[in-house]
Amino acid sequence: MTFGFAPSSATSMPASSMRAERSADSIDRPTRLLEPAEWAAAGIPLLRNPREVVSGLHARHRPIPRTAVVAVLDPEERLRASASFTRRENGTDGWTFRNALLSQLRRVIPHDLRRRTPVRTAVLLYCREGETHWTEEDGAWMWGLRDACTLHGLRCGAYITMTRDGWQVLGEGRGGRRPSVGSVAEVLGGGEQSAPRTGGAATEMLRRAAAR
Repeated sequence: MTFGFAPSSATSMPASSMRAERSADSIDRPTRLLEPAEWAAAGIPLLRNPREVVSGLHARHRPIPRTAVVAVLDPEERLRASASFTRRENGTDGWTFRNALLSQLRRVIPHDLRRRTPVRTAVLLYCREGETHWTEEDGAWMWGLRDACTLHGLRCGAYITMTRDGWQVLGEGRGGRRPSVGSVAEVLGGGEQSAPRTGGAATEMLRRAAAR
């Protein structure tokens, strides 16, 4: 009696077809991402008042699904600059996300590359559909945020997701039901925290404030 294995579809497939299949897989599979354990080990500074930060950014930018809001905070956790943009590409790659975040940071605030130690911190709020738990798309945003901060001389801060169920600071276990995607902007400190997204006089004002 002899034993053997039937040839698999992969071994019987022409080399050109195998290359085409691998190419398609590489497009669909996210690259350059951080796993939750890697993010936790990176020493990301904790937000003292995450709800206040999230509510302020939500009131300013009114994000909808697929909107990313990147913000720069000073050592006292005061907002110095922020920008929002809608993700249009379908691929999930930390490299692409890094370039998009870096472009927005360069628009709204000068870099801190001349400092020996970063003083300001960048945080990212990303609005999406689905559950609040970590996804590979989140891992790509984490990779992009960390790399963009390095190239702009900033500390890498919190990564926050917002869905219709609420918001969550990934890696910290802190979150809340409001604000959420589609909810009315909250009122903080006696007045609604609203302002133009970026550009024009608002951007110039933020730049002057950051240079002080």
